[in-house]
Amino acid sequence: MTLELRLLLSALLFFVLIIGFAIPSAFANDRDFITVQDFQGREVVLNQPAQRIVALAPHIVENLFSAGIGDRIVAAVSYSDYPEQAKSIPRVGGFSNFSVEAIVAFNPDLVITWASGNSSSGQLESQLAALGIPVYVSEPRRLEDVAEAIRDFGLLGGNQPVSEAEAASYLNRLQSLRQANQIKPPVKVFYQIWNRPLQTLNGEHLISDVIGLCGGSNIFAEAPTIAPKVSIEAVLSRDPQVIVASGIGEQRPAWLDDWQDWPSLSAVQQSHLYFIPPDWSQRHTTRILKGASMLCEQLDRAR
Repeated sequence: MTLELRLLLSALLFFVLIIGFAIPSAFANDRDFITVQDFQGREVVLNQPAQRIVALAPHIVENLFSAGIGDRIVAAVSYSDYPEQAKSIPRVGGFSNFSVEAIVAFNPDLVITWASGNSSSGQLESQLAALGIPVYVSEPRRLEDVAEAIRDFGLLGGNQPVSEAEAASYLNRLQSLRQANQIKPPVKVFYQIWNRPLQTLNGEHLISDVIGLCGGSNIFAEAPTIAPKVSIEAVLSRDPQVIVASGIGEQRPAWLDDWQDWPSLSAVQQSHLYFIPPDWSQRHTTRILKGASMLCEQLDRAR
């Protein structure tokens, strides 16, 4: 074998070895990326599990704790009060009034927004993306979406064993409620979140799915906006069999009894005026099953 041939073979062998090491390395780097699709169908890509998270809604904070990564939250918004540890998280404002500057000051590697709750959500996403900050948009509209959000958060935080177990537990409890409330006579429900102005939630909100779970029918499901203002006349014409108040506090609102001024309503005639704590009915978290259980019992009384 000539010297030139030996040199050529040595060069080829070296090239093969280099390629052999490079290809597995490239695939390993691909495997290190975390890719999740958010509720707007956008791909959110992280090159490592999130360590500094800004959460822009109370339900997002709660679901991050359910996923086992609540300790990664560096900033949140007002009313992020559950679990107890959430109360000590620094604030960047309310869920509808905060600034990009306040968020960026916390040096996040992930920001989680609420599509229908955060003002100018789309603009915020664009601004943060321009700064190279990944954004995940949360928008649970159905009960199963709560489990999906928790699973996504666990993946984004590299804590899937905890998030998968929590999501599975939630879905098992949800299935039990579904089975227990199948094939029951329908009940017309007016769900009231405020009195002045008179306000409710339409079929796009999670609470409407809860009403359906319990065999109820949201009398304003077809309203064009998610939290429409309605008239007393509209409520009277639909004649709900049950009126459920929520409000913003943990106590039954006094204004629920204002319906006694309208004795022609079926709900008033049968004394079916009920209250569910808003944290158990309007937050897109696992605690919504507590509110669902209460509502199902209330509709059973109306039946």
